[in-house]
Amino acid sequence: MKFDFNKLKEMNELDFEQVAIWPSEIKLVVTLVTVVLVGVLGYYLLVNDKLPLLESAEQKEIELRQTYEAKYRIAVNLSAYEEQLARIKQDFSSMLKSLPTSNETPGLLDDITFVGTSAGLNFKLLNWQKEIPKEFYTELPIQMEVSGSYHEFGRFLSDVAALPRIVTVHDFDMTNEGNNLRLTLQAKTYRTSSTGFQEQTP
Repeated sequence: MKFDFNKLKEMNELDFEQVAIWPSEIKLVVTLVTVVLVGVLGYYLLVNDKLPLLESAEQKEIELRQTYEAKYRIAVNLSAYEEQLARIKQDFSSMLKSLPTSNETPGLLDDITFVGTSAGLNFKLLNWQKEIPKEFYTELPIQMEVSGSYHEFGRFLSDVAALPRIVTVHDFDMTNEGNNLRLTLQAKTYRTSSTGFQEQTP
């Protein structure tokens, strides 16, 4: 059917009560305009207010997908994580055994004195300092002042590191003292208790 644009000039003279006899060209234009108006009104009245909800739902979907992927990776590697956790617990248990208990700390001073005198050092000071509580253990500082030679200091520090219990050395200060050297340092050992570390169970 050929569209006659001249028919559109008659739109101002049309009577809405005689829609049935309107020219087909005018019916088509009125239908298109009506469809556009309904579409625009429908968008602003029904769709526009729902767009923020749609964006929020899309963002939530992305977050849930990322969470799912992260949990899926953990689930896939669960056996490896369990093996790693078992190794960590075993290593931690071995480290705890290297920490002196309350009954062993007095003897630790004797051990340090023994390795120091065996290395040829003279002790001028060897005293416990105030304990420093930590989350899973207690830090036990020991203030030391010894005199001797470089080689004797080296042997002493090596023997301290070889003690069966963990002992670390800090704050070195070495000065000349006649024919010898004077070494002031702080050693630290660490004590744990039965409540210091408890395995968490779900």
